This record gives sequence, structure tokens and C-alpha cells, in this order.
Amino acid sequence: MAEILKNYRDAEYAQKRFPRSFTLEMLTFTVSALAALAMIWMLFSPQVSIPAVVIAGVVFTLSIVIVIRLVMDPDSVRAHQSEEVLVVASCMLGYMKDGMNQQAAQQICNLLLPSTSAIAVSITDCEKVLGYTGVEAFENPVGGPIRTSATYDAIEEGETYVLYTAEEIGFPDTKTQVNAAIIVPLKVGGAVDGTLKFYYRSGKKITETQKSIAEGFGLMLSSQMAAAEYEEQRKLATAMELKMLQSQINPHFLFNTINTIASLIRTNPAKARVLLRDFAVFYRSTLEDSSDRILLERELQQTQRYFSFEVARFGEDRLELKVNQTDDFSSMMVPPFIVQPIAENAVKHAMPSEGKLTVSISAQIDGDDVIVVVEDDGVGMSQEACESIMHPESSTGLGIAVKNVHDRMKGFFGPDASMQVDSQLGEGTRVTLRFPGCAQRASQSQGAEDALEAMVQKDGAGEDVLRRPLELTLEDIAPAL
Repeated sequence: MAEILKNYRDAEYAQKRFPRSFTLEMLTFTVSALAALAMIWMLFSPQVSIPAVVIAGVVFTLSIVIVIRLVMDPDSVRAHQSEEVLVVASCMLGYMKDGMNQQAAQQICNLLLPSTSAIAVSITDCEKVLGYTGVEAFENPVGGPIRTSATYDAIEEGETYVLYTAEEIGFPDTKTQVNAAIIVPLKVGGAVDGTLKFYYRSGKKITETQKSIAEGFGLMLSSQMAAAEYEEQRKLATAMELKMLQSQINPHFLFNTINTIASLIRTNPAKARVLLRDFAVFYRSTLEDSSDRILLERELQQTQRYFSFEVARFGEDRLELKVNQTDDFSSMMVPPFIVQPIAENAVKHAMPSEGKLTVSISAQIDGDDVIVVVEDDGVGMSQEACESIMHPESSTGLGIAVKNVHDRMKGFFGPDASMQVDSQLGEGTRVTLRFPGCAQRASQSQGAEDALEAMVQKDGAGEDVLRRPLELTLEDIAPAL
């Protein structure tokens, strides 16, 4: 919400602000006008003061020189134009965060119209109007079909069209205020995805400057559309990686867990009931955790559920999990399936043929970062295997899960996110995950939750209303579990 308000303020700033040179021009122009009036008054007064006339003349001359210098100074003009373009580009980028939809297109049209001599600005895709502002907006509703043949020609040819008459534009045989236009195709990856159109009252309004402005804005929009599409593809790739990781649930683990629970039904029904309930929660979370981030505490709980099944299968004398949280992680957000695959690999690949495997998971806050360490005392691996585990060509066994976790960490938290693997043969393996800025974002989210909790506590009745449905739901569910 804050970002939307900022973009709105930027748009107002881009449309309504006055450059600094305008203020200086007005000041010097006012001084020169006063000096001229003073000279005229003194020349026609009965007693003429020569020194005063000379001073007024000097002030008038200097003021005129300063005004001319401000108007003609190319550096000031270029700086002003560059600043305007940067403000417009920043606003456009904010509007297109979710791609070129109707809302973004309409906001961009509203932003661009004051920057040109056009009387209307429109953005279309290849079939319909996405945004329109200016004269004859009623005849060009957002969401309506493209009306002009020239727009279809520009889409088909992929070239900029400069049109000087309404007939060239292809308007129906009706009276229109639009008699000239510049139509710029918007290209993404070599294909035309839409158009940016500037309409003018007369062909005389289309100058070389207007052509450059139109083509510049068109290129800018095309670049930002390509960036938005790239970001969308990145999100889809991340989601597909998560789906792939979800689909890698070992069927042997599924069958072994069901068989373990089945064998306990007669020997230890209470434990079988607990395992069955945990297995239902575990499997449901495995299938549903496709959101961008989940609570770190929830990810650790999911890992503990997994271990409860493996401990039931192998026995407490063969497998043990220790979880150590030195800080409060109730509001820390991490990608799903970020800790459990590492711990699962320890069970699959580190368990010795005899003796007990102990896997330890610790989490702590280091400044604004969160560090999670998964460590085992199993068979370990050689230095060569440890170095190749993160190699892109690792495509089987241990390499798939580790590389998947590493890549998704980079995708969610940026290049500062890291995964470090240390191992010694016969001594065990240690995997250190660092989530940069995770603690800082959690504190900001917690601040908002604390504010909401304060509002709830301020109104006792409201607190009961908010909490009662949750209690009822838990009471309803408890007997079934």
C-alpha cells in the first residue's frame, strides 16, 4: 500500500511540479519589469535623478541577461528533461510491477499525457484497449476493441506509424477531434504485444520532438514489459522447482511409513494413532505448501514430523533428532522445503550400517540474518564429493535436493544467501544455511502484528469475537484427531 501511495505521489510530482529554473526566471523577470517601470517613472517625473536612472538601467539589463541565460542554457534544459524522464520511468516501473494489465496501462496513460503535446494517450494489446486518457475517452472505453485500422497495421508490421489525418488513422466516418497520431508498437522478445498511441488535434502538432518522445516512451515501455515478463517467468520457474521437489516424495518412504503404522496398530495402537495423525498433517503440508514463504517454525515442525516416521521405522536406538532454537522464530519467513530435504538426505545417505545416527538442527539470529545448521554424525563424504555436490551437473541422489534448496535460496533472498557444506569421512556432515535480512523482515511483520494485537486488546468485545471462532474450530477438530 505504501508503495502504491509513493507511486501516486511521484506521478503528481511529475505532472505538477515546477523546475527550479522557472522560479529563477520569474524572479529575474519580475526584477527587470520593476526596473523598467522605475526608469519610465523617473524619466517622466519633474525631477529626474540621473544616478537612479542609471542604476535602474543596469538592474534591468542584468536581469534580462540572466533570463536569457536561464532560458538558453543547454545544461539546465538537458538536466530538467533527464530528471523528468527519470521520474516518469520510475513511476512506470512501479505501475508495471504486476505486468501490463488494464490498471497499469490506465495509470501510465494518465502519467504520459502531460509530458507531450498530445490530446489523448492510449495503450492497447493486440486486440483491445488497455488504457485511454484524454479527449473522446467515452468513445474508447477500457476493455473495448481496437477501433482503428492503423493500429492493426502497426501491430502486424511492427513499425511506428506517423499519421497526419483522421482518414489515415482509420477512424469511422464520424466527426472527431483527433486528426493526427503516432502509433508505436510495443515489442517483447521480438514479438509485438501491443501499441502506445499519441493522438493530436492537428498534424502540425507532430514535430520531430514529439516523434522522439513517442518512440522513447515506447522503447521504455517495451523494456519494462520485457522485465516484467522475465520476473513472471522467474516466479514460475521457482514455483515449478518447488512442485518438482514436492513430486520427489520417495514412494518407498510413503509405503514404509504406512507399513510402520500398520504394524503398530496391534502392538501399540496409541502410538499408531499419533503417527497416523502426524502423517496426515505432514502429507497435507507437503501438497499444499506452494506459497512464497512459510514460517521457519512451521518448516522445523514439518522436519520433526518426518523424523518421527523414520524413528518409528528404524527405532530410537538407530536414529535421533535434536532441534535447538536459541531465539524466537515465530515470525521468521523462509521458502518451504528448505530444511526438511537437507535433514532427509542425512537419513538417506549418512546413516551408518551399525550404531546410531544423530541429526541436529540449530537456528539462530546473526544481526539481520537467520542461520540454520543441519549437522549429523554419520558416515560423511570425501572432499571431492563435498565440492561436487553443488555443481550444476549434480543431477542424481544427494545433488538434486541440495542444489534445489541452494537455487531457491538465491531466488528468494538474492546473491547474499548462502549454503555451505562441510564434511569429513567417518565424522559427519554439516550444512549451514544463511538467510540474509530474514530477521529484519520478520521484525517489521511482527511490528504490524503487535499493532493489530494492541487494537484487539483495546476492545475486549472485539478480542472475544476474533478468538472465539478459532477456539470452536479447534474443539470441533480435536475429537476427530
